[in-house]
Amino acid sequence: MDYGGSTTIKRRPAINNIILWKITMPIIINIDVMLAKRKKRSKDLAEEIGITEQNLSILKTGKAKAIRFSTLEAICESLNCQPGDILEFV
Repeated sequence: MDYGGSTTIKRRPAINNIILWKITMPIIINIDVMLAKRKKRSKDLAEEIGITEQNLSILKTGKAKAIRFSTLEAICESLNCQPGDILEFV
């Protein structure tokens, strides 16, 4: 189903006759791409920007509901990139 193009809801296989739905966001996070281009490890980036490796993982996998501008700024500064290099709208 598509509700106005902002969020896509996909039907997942049923388990015990319960229908599961997966909500996918149209924002793609490309932190891994920039880390590879800069030859940096996630652990090093997390330390530099002052967040835990777990929180960086949540950002990288797209599971985060939001990101602070200060965190986005720190990521861009550390990776020497623009926000558009790590955030993509599809």
